[in-house]
Amino acid sequence: MVRNSPSLFPDIPMSAKTDDTHSTGILPSQKIVCLLDKGYVTSSLPHEAGQIQPASIDLRLGPVAHRVRASFLPNRSSVRQRLDLLGSQALDLSLPVVFERGGIYIVPLLEELNLPPGYWAKANPKSTTGRLDVFTRLITDFGKQFYYVPDAYKGKLYLEVVPQTFSIKVSQGTRLSQMRFWRGRPLPSDTALVQLHESEVLVYADQFLPAEALIRKGLWIHVDLARGDGSGPIGYRAKRHAPVIDLAKTDFYSPDEFWDPIYPDDRRYIILDPDEFYILMSQERIRIPPGFAAEMMGHEPALGEFRVHYAGFFDPGFGYDLTNHNGTPAVLEVRAHEVPYVLEDGQQVAHLLFDRLQSTPDRLYGPKIGSSYQFQGLSLSKQFRRRPQLGGG
Repeated sequence: MVRNSPSLFPDIPMSAKTDDTHSTGILPSQKIVCLLDKGYVTSSLPHEAGQIQPASIDLRLGPVAHRVRASFLPNRSSVRQRLDLLGSQALDLSLPVVFERGGIYIVPLLEELNLPPGYWAKANPKSTTGRLDVFTRLITDFGKQFYYVPDAYKGKLYLEVVPQTFSIKVSQGTRLSQMRFWRGRPLPSDTALVQLHESEVLVYADQFLPAEALIRKGLWIHVDLARGDGSGPIGYRAKRHAPVIDLAKTDFYSPDEFWDPIYPDDRRYIILDPDEFYILMSQERIRIPPGFAAEMMGHEPALGEFRVHYAGFFDPGFGYDLTNHNGTPAVLEVRAHEVPYVLEDGQQVAHLLFDRLQSTPDRLYGPKIGSSYQFQGLSLSKQFRRRPQLGGG
């Protein structure tokens, strides 16, 4: 623990400076506000209420999108130069536009960065984006990898958007991704994670019973294909050729038009078909303590021919300090690869890496800040009308 550490920027008082303050780690919400105030994060339009999350900032689509024929990394060029080289179709996002399923779109974001030395960032799809099987990746000018913003980066941000199952309607300001900021690069520690579980309890088996935590290069979770009394689904499989989904609508669409429910049976397994998209749920109920954030690493080739969880960020306060129950199940966005694959109840599917925040955020995940999935069970994205949820959600 680092005590009496300097503030994020010497000329800004640290309003939340306490004994839990660290010199490295993920920036909490109040320090992200400092980034905005000092011009390290800028935008051509004013930032909106609710854009700052406990450990991230929502990124907004800009006024123009470019449809391209292939994904790319810029490497030795700017994104603009690469778009000119490959050729692209410009789309005006001042009014709602449909991004077609299977199309590849590059969108300059409203937010730009001017990070000081020692600070870097990473972006991930928002939960709603992942639950609609919309694949997004952040790109920077001269970037050599997706998702990551290098130390002291100064320049524009771009988002690659690929709707894989549903066509979607978006416009300028639509929030598809979110960004976390780090100072330094503290390494994850299984020993520290074991100690955290002993003191805070990171996973519960049900609303009241702590679960045994499998910690090995992170906290492992397992898929639930058997929960319920037989009357409710344990998963959903997306329908092909469904209607367009307008992301500006909430609690609007009937799930029956877009999803086929999957019900439990005595076999306790399902067969994942190649190139199909599934919504499933974890056995564990997860808790993220206020001073930590987590990221689900959902692609493990050694586990099988599938990918889990495109939207990997878990905010401080997720599943934490809830009335009458403990923890919240993780919703799993699952896509099989080249071959059909048998997924069994209780199978390991992904692991969570925990990172310490520099200090406790001034807001936590939950209904008070408009979070949509704090009480989820088997939950579709917020565009769909809600049904009674499994797992106490």
